[in-house]
Amino acid sequence: MDTRPDPAGSGTSSLSSYLSNGLVGHDVLIERLLIALLTGGHLLVEGPPGVAKTRAVKWLSDAVEGSFARIQCTPDLMPSDLTGTPVYNPQDGSFEFVRGPVFNNLVLIDEINRAPPKVQSALLEAMAEHQVTTGNETHGLPDPFLVVATQNPIEHDGTFPLPEAQMDRFLLHVMVGLPDLETERRILDLVEAETQGGTSPVQGMSLNELAAARVSVRNVHLASELRDYIVRLVLATREGPLAADIEHAVSPRGSLALASASRARAFLQGRDYALPEDAAAVAGDALAHRMVLSWRAVADGRKPRDVVADVLNATHPL
Repeated sequence: MDTRPDPAGSGTSSLSSYLSNGLVGHDVLIERLLIALLTGGHLLVEGPPGVAKTRAVKWLSDAVEGSFARIQCTPDLMPSDLTGTPVYNPQDGSFEFVRGPVFNNLVLIDEINRAPPKVQSALLEAMAEHQVTTGNETHGLPDPFLVVATQNPIEHDGTFPLPEAQMDRFLLHVMVGLPDLETERRILDLVEAETQGGTSPVQGMSLNELAAARVSVRNVHLASELRDYIVRLVLATREGPLAADIEHAVSPRGSLALASASRARAFLQGRDYALPEDAAAVAGDALAHRMVLSWRAVADGRKPRDVVADVLNATHPL
């Protein structure tokens, strides 16, 4: 009997096809969105304006059952604008908590680096513990709960860099660049077709299908040798010749994220077992944002993804 997972049967294959029709040239971003969706992790998408970061999340929200909210971050945003606030009821003199936009299944945090530190702190609790605390009360968030945040690397005025603790709560950090000539032409043709009313029919995924797919992902086999490989990748950021470029190395949360993302990628490939290739493919997005380079490495023009690439070259599967 063939026991391989069936993404098509879970609705994942049709969801991927639907996203591909509306997001030209974004195969990596689509895969990372699906990995976050299937693992329950959060995703940070970074890129210049106009590369379909917000569009990608909106298309995902149209295709997956559940509630959706978009929060546009500004420097004057307050935590209560995100979480909600108690409202006084003059009829009986009580306070009733009115839930904010974070109480949705899929939450898009647009330009998260424009949110002030207090808002980022409130978001940190929601992402890490799936709850919101206001006053003496704690309110649980819905299940599933997924945060996709976008970030613009170009503008710096009125922005607040995300602290390391906040970055560490994102399962993956995917970089989106500008398209090449062929992709740009396909984007133009797609938008022209949409202007004329030619949109792709929505191929939805129910919450029951999502729950079943998540169970299948958790059951993807991670061999002992592959677990050793993942741990050795992470430890290479703490000790050895490459560690000299790193001031703060990857924490154990990086190992967990890399293992979880490897399982999800294997599932999307139609396998019930993960391979070293799965770990290597997502290592850059799973580990780079969890490390801080030394000042000397930064002065030499090194970037965290350069270090991850060197770690992959120096660490081989058993």
